[in-house]
Amino acid sequence: MHTLITELQNKQLIWKGSHSFSNAKDHRSTGFDELDQRLNGGFPHHGVVDIQSIGGIGELRLLLPHITTCTQKRLFVLINPPGNVCADYLLSQGIQPSQVLILYPTSTKHALWAAEQSLKSGASGCVCLWQNDIEIHHAKRLQVASETGQCLQFLFRPVQPHIFSLPASLGLTLAPHDSGLEVRITKQKGGFSRRPFIVNMTTCWPELTVAPEPNASTVISFPMQQQG
Repeated sequence: MHTLITELQNKQLIWKGSHSFSNAKDHRSTGFDELDQRLNGGFPHHGVVDIQSIGGIGELRLLLPHITTCTQKRLFVLINPPGNVCADYLLSQGIQPSQVLILYPTSTKHALWAAEQSLKSGASGCVCLWQNDIEIHHAKRLQVASETGQCLQFLFRPVQPHIFSLPASLGLTLAPHDSGLEVRITKQKGGFSRRPFIVNMTTCWPELTVAPEPNASTVISFPMQQQG
């Protein structure tokens, strides 16, 4: 059994957790205090962040402060985004349209190739890829490319609770919440809690949140639909 486990680890087919926490210097702030605390400092400088989420709940808002910081002098690459990208909105968030590259590959193979090339080019500060079908060897190639180009890859895909775990640096599952987003960590280096927590966005985007009704015994909440 020990030989089999060692062989699988050598092929990077087993993700090995650790009880020791990562150094905060290895991370970049997400822009949200609660999320930074849960992630031991923020997003990693490079690697693959696997985000499983229902589409259109404002999931891209969770990344905007980070994207704004890491794309000041490098490209922000979006591959097969599910909706139209508004240049005026990006500009209002401090992201120059001249720094944004949007790609619409016609196949899964081409989309993964575009992501890999963008990551390892050294010209990109952040790459976002929306891809439903991805396998272990695809994720491993993206991991290597992200390390080469020192660029973080955000991978968006539908919630797939019974599908195998990808070899990613960080795994998150998102759900809509009245005050922002509910986040659950599914994979992280170091110890972590699997209990969901709320990232409050009422200060940044009050128009996209639902304020609690004063003196109301029952509050009925409706998911706010917003393109990521």
